[in-house]
Amino acid sequence: MKKDKFTRKQFIKSTGAAVGGALIAGPAFSQISRSPRIFNKRRVALVGTGIRGITFWGRRIQERYGDVVEFVGLCDINPGRLEYGKEFIGADCPTFTEFDEMMDTTNPDLLIVTTVDATHHQFIIKGLQRNIDVITEKPMTTDEFKCQAILDAEKESDGELIVGFNYRYSPHHTRLKELLMNQRVGKITSVDFHWYLNVYHGASYFRRWHGIEASGGTLLVHKATHHFDLLNWWLNSDPVEVYAKGSLEHYGSNNSFRGNKCRTCPHQDSCDFYWDITDNDTYMDLYVANEHHDGYIRDNCLWRHEIDIYDKMSVQVKYANDVQVNYSLTTYSPYEGMKIGFNGFDGRIDAWHGIPWREREKIDQSELHAQEMSQGEIDEATDFEEIMVMDNFSEDYEQIKVYQSGGGHGGGDERLQNQIFRESDAEDPLNLAAGSRDGAMSILIGIAARNSIESGKPVRIEDLTSLKPHPTRTL
Repeated sequence: MKKDKFTRKQFIKSTGAAVGGALIAGPAFSQISRSPRIFNKRRVALVGTGIRGITFWGRRIQERYGDVVEFVGLCDINPGRLEYGKEFIGADCPTFTEFDEMMDTTNPDLLIVTTVDATHHQFIIKGLQRNIDVITEKPMTTDEFKCQAILDAEKESDGELIVGFNYRYSPHHTRLKELLMNQRVGKITSVDFHWYLNVYHGASYFRRWHGIEASGGTLLVHKATHHFDLLNWWLNSDPVEVYAKGSLEHYGSNNSFRGNKCRTCPHQDSCDFYWDITDNDTYMDLYVANEHHDGYIRDNCLWRHEIDIYDKMSVQVKYANDVQVNYSLTTYSPYEGMKIGFNGFDGRIDAWHGIPWREREKIDQSELHAQEMSQGEIDEATDFEEIMVMDNFSEDYEQIKVYQSGGGHGGGDERLQNQIFRESDAEDPLNLAAGSRDGAMSILIGIAARNSIESGKPVRIEDLTSLKPHPTRTL
């Protein structure tokens, strides 16, 4: 039977220790320590030293939270990427190509998982079996069977799982949450939600391992997990049924020529999607220099025949509170952005970002993608995003300007990590912290959509795992 968790607040109350930020654990990490190292830095191990691991969950953590967090081990199957990752992060810790050896040797308090999506479950489960807390990059995993295995492992563990849903923390998204919580346009009945990946960012998924369903579960899982989590969080309800359509008609085999990789492709001058990886020193040092270890090609051809994911997707979702959602994902748009509209009994809320003619300055789409992939930060605030609210029986509308902070996702990235590593006692009225149920419900929409496309039939969420949808997510 699972043991009762000893929360941070209970610890402080029982010991009378006013340790403030010295005990670091986010809201999802109630059991902050299980060893005598209570007052020391939190011992962190990271598995997966690709670009996301060494930047967002690596160097950024080392530089911003090094006073409270200590990397004690790094692990990757590629020894070259592993050693480069250690240097890039600036961590003074041992490296391992065997995960169990790392865990046995370093005895971490916290595990961060940033491997290929389809392998997340292996490391999440092993971490939970050691009764430690685990942070996983999105998506939590890629199919319903691995999802159930994670849920079962957490149920038997003293550790807890948190999913890195940084999109929730964007000021634009949190302002929408506040409007919906306050029922600004009354009861919400339906949502129109459309996401656009531009020809730089969208194409990049088809160059990488994400273009193979067995690795990433399709973009309905890898990418759309962000969007489905936002919907679940905004609507404060769980999905009950999904019906979807999707196809691969642009990338993959849908071209008259292809090469083995962009660097050596004979079609560089005629391919609009040619990408010169040699312009990026980090990618050259992290990926190209280490191809010989595992054969992973970072600038692979996006026309290769083995690509088997969808490049256009349309999904209908019915929620337990009777809200209906129409969602679409496009992977070859001229611009990167989204549009969303919430229809209520008393009016409508419209929001968007990245739509060029709605921006004050023209967006350079290639630079936008470069910033996205570098995992870097914006030094200064980047203007404002708009929300429009219009009431029924009125010709007027309310324009709400949401100013963005410096940093990724309008400052949302920093807010996520601060909540995990520093602001453990802060109030969370918007329920920003995401655990295993949040991670599961977001991927289950994508998994159900994928299953629906394959079967041609609607798929019920409750048929996938032991989780039962709730009309209100706080239940």
